[in-house]
Amino acid sequence: MNYQFSDRLKNLEGNAIREIFKMLANPNIISFAGGFPTLQLLPTKEIDAIAHEILSSSQASAILQYGGTEGFYPLLESGLEYAKRTGLEGEIKNTLVISGGQQGIDLMFKAFLNKGDTILVENPTYLACLHILKTYECKAVGVNSDDDGLNLEDLECKIKLHNPKILYVVPNFSNPTGKTLPAEKRKAIAKLTAKYRVIVIEDDPYGEIRFAGERIPSIKSFDEDSNIVYITSFSKTISPGLRTGIAVADEKIIRKMTIGKQAVDVHTSNLSQAIIDKYLRKGLLEPHLKEIIPIYREKKEVMSAGIAKYMPSELKVTNPEGGLFIWGEFENGLNTSETFIEAVKEAETAYVCGTSFFASEDVHNTLRLNYSNATLEQIENGTKKLGDFFKKKISEMK
Repeated sequence: MNYQFSDRLKNLEGNAIREIFKMLANPNIISFAGGFPTLQLLPTKEIDAIAHEILSSSQASAILQYGGTEGFYPLLESGLEYAKRTGLEGEIKNTLVISGGQQGIDLMFKAFLNKGDTILVENPTYLACLHILKTYECKAVGVNSDDDGLNLEDLECKIKLHNPKILYVVPNFSNPTGKTLPAEKRKAIAKLTAKYRVIVIEDDPYGEIRFAGERIPSIKSFDEDSNIVYITSFSKTISPGLRTGIAVADEKIIRKMTIGKQAVDVHTSNLSQAIIDKYLRKGLLEPHLKEIIPIYREKKEVMSAGIAKYMPSELKVTNPEGGLFIWGEFENGLNTSETFIEAVKEAETAYVCGTSFFASEDVHNTLRLNYSNATLEQIENGTKKLGDFFKKKISEMK
């Protein structure tokens, strides 16, 4: 049958990283592609105990029943307290439980965007944001990036030129670059977007995974015009499989997001919400962070050392203070899109081609490397294999 798919999906390709996973069935392949937390660090014992406690209690039936779209009230309380760690202020009426951070992005686009609208993103940016945007048949325009994130002059220029409805930004250990916006830029972004009446989506899934430097207040904490929406999730800090996050915004925005959510999944899993709530209230998060952060720090340091030791000098990389990613750019123009399949087959190591993270222009000399989902031995071996491979490809270019 010749299916007549909708205009918004008929030409839309799959998420680049999800497509890569299909190629990684071979257990010999080392993957630097995904953004998964380290499997062995997921708190399975604690969550097992909490789930048993919940389902053995008198509230078990209520947890297994439908719930309110806004969220499980105890998690609205504890989740808001968690979000306040970034310096923002809010009340329950400003808070919505979401099924992972990506749902928060989707609900915001649904609430504000019409077909053909424009949003601004940092170049490069989180590829799922671009993927979601395409389903709403809207346009992303990239804003130039400095070593410490968004270039403010280019941001104002692009705002004046394109009259965007939304600015999307990942301020802490950005996916894909690992960059972090300093406080001065966060204040300036809040002021600038308020001046031009642009909504800001501040996406912060990685902020707690900091292994160097000091915590920086959220952009939302500088919000004086109620135009900033803060989104965080517990995917990287507790469990991605529980698909639970929090959005904090003006009450009117939360109401529109709630209406949009009603038409999608009615509400985030009550059991997931109750587990996250108890995990927070039992004080388990801080000990867990103290366990995982040194391990992520070591993995990042091993990857950075491997890059310095084995990779060609033409590859320039970022040096993140947290998060899960290192970003690389080949100054000689090596096309990482063209070399990807060959790298997986020959070097038995996978990365993510950088072009997937750019709003419009084709940028094929970049790549993203993840260190959280590989062992130290795999990181050492993988960087060596990739380094040998890239050196060979560069020699062929001369």
